[in-house]
Amino acid sequence: MAYNTGMIKKKTTTMKPSFKPKKVLSVRQKELMKTHSKHHTKKHLNLMNKLMLKGFCFEQSHELAKKEVGK
Repeated sequence: MAYNTGMIKKKTTTMKPSFKPKKVLSVRQKELMKTHSKHHTKKHLNLMNKLMLKGFCFEQSHELAKKEVGK
């Protein structure tokens, strides 16, 4: 007898960093974060900062922060 529950498992796609990890944000990223801070919480911005330092681009880190923290 098959143990099929009838549920479809979703394939979770994990993002990979686009760039190498770095120690400081670029000037452009700092400018983007400054304008971005008007619309989002400190927790969201801190997570984005941490992700960008790990090598994720601005858009990737924003999407991951929205999923984890929210706005």
